[in-house]
Amino acid sequence: MTRIRERFRPDPSMSRAEMESIQREIAREAVFEDSIGFDPTAVTVGTRTPETPLVAGVDQAFLDDRIVSAIVLARGDEIVTRSHTTTPMEFPYIPGLLSFREGGSIIEAFETLDTEPDVIVFDGSGRIHYREAGLAVHIGVALDLPAIGVAKALLCGRPVSSTETLAAGERVPIVADEEMSAPDGTTVGHALQTRQYPNSHRINPVYVSPGHRVSADTATAIVDRCRGEYKLPEPTRLADAHADAVKTNIE
Repeated sequence: MTRIRERFRPDPSMSRAEMESIQREIAREAVFEDSIGFDPTAVTVGTRTPETPLVAGVDQAFLDDRIVSAIVLARGDEIVTRSHTTTPMEFPYIPGLLSFREGGSIIEAFETLDTEPDVIVFDGSGRIHYREAGLAVHIGVALDLPAIGVAKALLCGRPVSSTETLAAGERVPIVADEEMSAPDGTTVGHALQTRQYPNSHRINPVYVSPGHRVSADTATAIVDRCRGEYKLPEPTRLADAHADAVKTNIE
């Protein structure tokens, strides 16, 4: 893959004001409605068919002053390819600016791929972000590919009802609040309960939001179809495992 919109490539040398400004531009460029070339109901982590879309899972691991960015492309239960890059860490963790810490490494990993995915699932926020430009939005717009963010914690926004007693497969809309640039009350994603274990403590939901070229409903429906035996959806779980394996080999 070489089709990168260079003006959106994350630049960790920018000032904070410049970063926030480019995030606002990215949010204006992002498409938070369906503009996809595949049937989202054909997404599966089970047995594949000829119509099964190619899903990329993305996650990172950290080695002191380096970042391992891992991508796993899967079509149903078939792993098509794995890729990774290891790059210097040039920016600290600052809430709301994650893409400037991890995004450059992720884009470099995508540039190693020969195959373009139908949709990308990121370990990180999408539209559920102060300026509607989380990691999945930033990289989705830079690549101009359908993208979804799956975060483990809620950065901003508010659930419309309690998320404490959800059964596996249940969801609760997340709407914009006063911390966000989106109009108050806009549905920006969902809390999705991916897994509950019998006779165990309750598992918290994940927070799904559109990154680019998918709606909030479609993003959540796709992630719901990627539920497996663990809390993390299969695309990011596979990428997490690949990142950890790469990290172990380097260490």
